[in-house]
Amino acid sequence: MSEWKEYKLKDLTYKIGSGSTPRGGSNTYKTFGISLIRSQNVLDFLFTDSGLAFIDDKQAKELDSVTVKENDILFNITGDSVARCCMVPSQYLPARVNQHVAIVRTNEKVSNKYIFYYLQFLKPELLISAEIGATRNAITKAMLENIDISIPPLPEQRTIASILSSLDDKIDLLQRQNNTLEKMAETLFRQWFVEEAKEEWEEGKLGYEFDFTMGQSPAGISFNENGVGNPMYQGNADFGFRFPNKRVYTTDPKRFAEKYDTLISVRAPVGAQNMAREKCCIGRGVAAFRYKKNNEFYSYTYYKMMSLMDDIKQFNETGTVFGSISKSDFENLDIVIPDYTTIKKFQEKVQFIDNKIINNSKQIQSITKLRDTLLPKLMSGEVKIKKINILYGEN
Repeated sequence: MSEWKEYKLKDLTYKIGSGSTPRGGSNTYKTFGISLIRSQNVLDFLFTDSGLAFIDDKQAKELDSVTVKENDILFNITGDSVARCCMVPSQYLPARVNQHVAIVRTNEKVSNKYIFYYLQFLKPELLISAEIGATRNAITKAMLENIDISIPPLPEQRTIASILSSLDDKIDLLQRQNNTLEKMAETLFRQWFVEEAKEEWEEGKLGYEFDFTMGQSPAGISFNENGVGNPMYQGNADFGFRFPNKRVYTTDPKRFAEKYDTLISVRAPVGAQNMAREKCCIGRGVAAFRYKKNNEFYSYTYYKMMSLMDDIKQFNETGTVFGSISKSDFENLDIVIPDYTTIKKFQEKVQFIDNKIINNSKQIQSITKLRDTLLPKLMSGEVKIKKINILYGEN
């Protein structure tokens, strides 16, 4: 690493600074206009428009000093999402940021994407810094400015960034494809079972059509993060797109979901939905569902539960402290029960779409693992660019 040089982040940037909320706060947000990016929009490696707020031209003028420009890095500086960072796709510009998000704008000494990936590399260290001396996780402007950054010559920075971004581009392509496929399947369900519903279909309760298991949490002493025992999912915090993320394992599982069962979070927030990738332990924040007459009809189960979300999410308003939904609440949800032949035809038609989503999800997991393995090796100089040979397939 003889050609690598050490800098402070402030020496590699034109701007490091957080935003603000317009006067009047969230009550003044609009349904369209100029994007106001908040911490929930900044995920690790990517931007999400879920919950994106909007402000008008007058409000945006108040926040001119925190205008987001193309190629800016956005970095969360407070709360549970501290140290997450992303770059904003151009279609969401013009934009401003609120007080929980910092703009990092690099200068000509460095590749902006290299700094973006370097901040991802430093995340474990930054999380430790955020916990020191504060009642709430926070990273100050001074802390950001004084981060130590090691950089190789600019051409090598760009090559490193290109390698990592090519993997992220593949992940993004597969994720967007999955979103499209899931919307297609959801549209087919609505067409078959809502718009073209038959008068002779009977009305009943959810418990008549589906078997389900309410989760139970094992003793905390059985938990580990080393892959020992069964993967365990506690609720919404574990859920990703379609499948939950493996974070915790247990050697003393109490209740199980079977492979491809539909998973629903039953404690605040009620109604997040996923699918079990394998047989797994479910904690008290999760329930698992399967179709009574044929447990293999996982696609029908998944989209039927999705169609009931408005009814299920009403239970977010119940409870003395936070929302929850019980076994009896599920059992007594009113539903329409189609005939078995129609359900079977739907399952056969949509299973092809669902299997493509499942295969794409496996590829995303594989590519993500490759990226996360390469990231520290490239940023530390352990792996030299001229020696690297990246291969990833359609497995």
